[in-house]
Amino acid sequence: MSEMFKITLPDGSVREVAPGTTPADIAAAIGPGLAKAAMAAKVDGEVRDIMRPLEGDAELALITSRDEADALELVRHDYAHVLAEAVQALWPGTQITFGPATDDGFYYDVKAPADRDPFSMDDLPAIEEKMREIIRADKPLRREVWNREDLIAKWKADGEVFKAEWAAELPEGEELTVYWSGEDWLDMCRGPHLASTGKLDPQAFKLMRVAGAYWRGDQNNAQLTRIYGTGWLNKKQLDAHLHRLEEAAKRDHRKVGAEMDLFHLQSEAHGSVFWHPKGYVIWRALEAYMRRAIDAAGYREIKTPQVMDARQWEQSGHWGKYRENMFVIPDEVPNVEDEGEIISGEADWMALKPMNCPAHVLVFKQGIKSYRDLPLRLYENGCCHRNEPHGALHGLMRVRQFTQDDAHIFCREDQIVDEVRAFCELADRIYRDFGFKYAIKLALRPDKRFGSDADWDKAEEELRNAVVEAGLATEEYGWEELPGEGAFYAPKLEWHLTDAIGRTWQVGTIQSDRVLPDRLDATYVAEDGERHRPIMLHRAIFGSYERFIGILIEHFEGKLPLWLAPVQAVVATIVSDADDYAKEVAAKLRAAGIRVEVDLRNEKINYKVREHSLAKVPNLLVVGKREAEEGTVALRQLGEGAKQKVLSLDDALAQLTTEATPPDMR
Repeated sequence: MSEMFKITLPDGSVREVAPGTTPADIAAAIGPGLAKAAMAAKVDGEVRDIMRPLEGDAELALITSRDEADALELVRHDYAHVLAEAVQALWPGTQITFGPATDDGFYYDVKAPADRDPFSMDDLPAIEEKMREIIRADKPLRREVWNREDLIAKWKADGEVFKAEWAAELPEGEELTVYWSGEDWLDMCRGPHLASTGKLDPQAFKLMRVAGAYWRGDQNNAQLTRIYGTGWLNKKQLDAHLHRLEEAAKRDHRKVGAEMDLFHLQSEAHGSVFWHPKGYVIWRALEAYMRRAIDAAGYREIKTPQVMDARQWEQSGHWGKYRENMFVIPDEVPNVEDEGEIISGEADWMALKPMNCPAHVLVFKQGIKSYRDLPLRLYENGCCHRNEPHGALHGLMRVRQFTQDDAHIFCREDQIVDEVRAFCELADRIYRDFGFKYAIKLALRPDKRFGSDADWDKAEEELRNAVVEAGLATEEYGWEELPGEGAFYAPKLEWHLTDAIGRTWQVGTIQSDRVLPDRLDATYVAEDGERHRPIMLHRAIFGSYERFIGILIEHFEGKLPLWLAPVQAVVATIVSDADDYAKEVAAKLRAAGIRVEVDLRNEKINYKVREHSLAKVPNLLVVGKREAEEGTVALRQLGEGAKQKVLSLDDALAQLTTEATPPDMR
């Protein structure tokens, strides 16, 4: 008799099973409900097909829809395969390439047959219907291991030149697996997959759009069509996602920004923002708010140059790691690949700064610093330039010129935890002032990095301890550790804000860096009289002013808190007899610090109300003959519909002045 396998379940119980047993068999033995619900299995932590036989003693956890992250990854991967099968069934001769799951769905890159145009939006309804047909057919999804030469020959015989090329380039000795959908269609894939297409909900996906793509992302290669879809566990989730997309479209900061006349973008400065007067009011209000915060927290504000010698960037390590994203003057400077190579030649190569940190080190190095001078907190509203790819630019969210609320704290090792904890508390106050909830994540060392493992061990533990001391390493704050996602020079804490429609935005960070002070030779004189390296904490809260303003516009749908609103009130007349009174009201509001405009146009009041509501003006003070005689105003507030209340001018002034006070000054 064959030796039995010992399978340990999450509750600690152990089952002995015969070779050839699958996780599906174990689910069925536990109960019919679990057998129906189980979608896949984790075998020693690796997600596998539920029908794949167990190969030895193992820890086993069954994945159901309750394990949402793993379950969504599975179904989206399966939807991608069903998409490819549907396209090939409808248009024989279509070549397939890759089809991964994404954060909210899936896509597949395909090449249309030679006898038809590339696929378009018009093709999506037919593809969706064919996908539903394949799902309802409940076709088994079966894994097979193939010999390399046989698989390459299969792809070539089928005219699948892309698949054949990819199979030929996979490392020697790597197991090549395919998945059959029924008996008539297969794709090369590592898996895992569900047991059959029928495990997908035919009403829980939707194809969204098509776009051009290149084979292997290289514009010199064949052009393909990328078909995007969104996929979920059930129709309720799909409907909720589509509703979020509708809300996101309504809130799009580019659309709302144009309606409110805040900013514009144009090709003459692609990737940079033209701020209009109203938009720059928001910027200035945020800048003033942040200055009050950093002044109170003991930071010293500085200003550093936009353009610096390229040798400085090489010494810092950015030249070798970040050159392709830097604007260099002149721009034909050779690309230096080898770390440590000195830029030669008589010309003075310069670069626009993509970040502020090397410049802050140069400020720190002016004069001798003592241990008594630390911590030294240097802050800058620093303008940076990064040569982002054209296709990655997106309104205020991704630009080439941006301003960071950037600071660097130079401190001793014994001060790190206290400084990081203080920053966590500062960030918490600021995000709460804007009404945001957030999650904190610790991004750990990447594979390619500077510095010793011992230094990384210290830095990661210091950040972890600071969050614990601040009381933020809890489920309430979404505490999570992210292996491999740190910067090349330091681990970092990340703040992920949740907006009004449930989207998350990574904004603030703090990084504990021992690398840059060493590379740029920053030192201080310690108590022992010797020179030591400071630790450099890189930190930001808004991230960038541009992106943070974009997030605020979308979060509030343009209906900004009164202290941030570009126009805080409009005094509008019903009849021209009230013009003088309207001007008097506006003058008193203006004297109290309220940003106010007067609307004396010869238009009906309902027209004025509608127009100013569309412009997201928070307060409309309507005045006519009666209000002028009685010294009152009829106050309509945005979002209150047709409701209005009549107040004395003094009471209205007191209310608006209170509401317009920034939260940190109340």
